[in-house]
Amino acid sequence: QDQFVESGGGLAQSGGSLKLSCEASGFILDYYTIGWFRQAPGKEREGIACISSSDTDSRIFYKEFAKGRFTISKNKHRNTAYLEMNSLKTEDTAVYSCGAGAFLKDCNPADFYYWGRGTQVTVSV
Repeated sequence: QDQFVESGGGLAQSGGSLKLSCEASGFILDYYTIGWFRQAPGKEREGIACISSSDTDSRIFYKEFAKGRFTISKNKHRNTAYLEMNSLKTEDTAVYSCGAGAFLKDCNPADFYYWGRGTQVTVSV
C-alpha cells in the first residue's frame, strides 16, 4: 500500500515551472517531517526540501541547489504536501518522490521511512 501518492510531474521546458503534489494515505501528514527528494538515472536519491511538523513550527530546510527556485509547502486539511519548481533546468530531470520522517536536520533520505512511488519530471531544452 502506497503511503504517498505523488502527482504533477511531466514534461517541462527549460525555464518552465511545475508544481508537484504528494497526498498522504493512512497517516496524518502534519505529524511528520515531510521531504521532497529526487533520483536521476545512475545517481543516488537526494534531498531537495523538507518541512517539519506543525508542533515544531513547520520549519523548512532547502538544499543549496533548491534555494530560490523550489518552494515546499503543505496543506494539513488536504493531508498533502507540495513542491513548486520554477526556472527548471535540464539537470532537474529525475523521479521526484516524497517521504515522511521524524527529523528535519539536513533533509537526508536516510532519515525518512514512508515513501511514495514518485513522479517523473523531464526538463527539455
